Amino acid sequence: MPLTPSYPQLLLRGLLAGLIAGLLAGTFAYLAGEPHINAAIAIEEAGAPAGETLVSRDVQSGPGLFLATGLYGIALGGILATAYTVLRRRLHTGSDTTAALGLATAALTGIVLVPYLKYPPNPPAVGDPATIDQRTAAYLAAVALGLVAVWAATLAARTQTHPWARATAAAAAFLVVVTIAYTLLPTFDEVPADFPATLLWDFRITSLGTQTILWTTLGLGFAGLLARLAHRTETPVTVP
Repeated sequence: MPLTPSYPQLLLRGLLAGLIAGLLAGTFAYLAGEPHINAAIAIEEAGAPAGETLVSRDVQSGPGLFLATGLYGIALGGILATAYTVLRRRLHTGSDTTAALGLATAALTGIVLVPYLKYPPNPPAVGDPATIDQRTAAYLAAVALGLVAVWAATLAARTQTHPWARATAAAAAFLVVVTIAYTLLPTFDEVPADFPATLLWDFRITSLGTQTILWTTLGLGFAGLLARLAHRTETPVTVP
């Protein structure tokens, strides 16, 4: 009989997968995102020159970026491993790979995509500092409601037996929750009229790409490490 992995074993693999995912996401952000951030900072400083910062831009866009994305990935890897440990028996699949990828996809949808469509990220020079508290609270509410939407879709799918009915029920429940959430949450439109639309679009697409790479790599990495662990525990040992 295969051995059931312990939580420390799962956590270790989640942290490792998260570190790899964070570094890959940081690489993408460095190559594709930093030029847009520098351009936005130049626009911001042209309007109101900023004072000296505690950390220079060279450090922020180099070692600081990779440190931040690495630590962020590690934290998400720990959360994914914990969620897998708690929810594994409730997931209606016999495949550990499917379970891990399903959780990562659910997190990408609820934590990233749902809030992104309501509150897309803004580069420097965009946003009123006076509303930062309201925007932060609204974004966190969008994240929570995004997870509720994923949970509602899962419950709705389990009420049906045929595949097409399951997909339809899940999509309907998800859209109902998201629609209600988008209607109730406040709207913030603080993009200056003279801010370059192309720069804003490129920054937002790059931000979404960074998150997508992070969660995709995290899901695939964690699933791959789980498969190796399962293979190791299932390998018979010959006793002389």
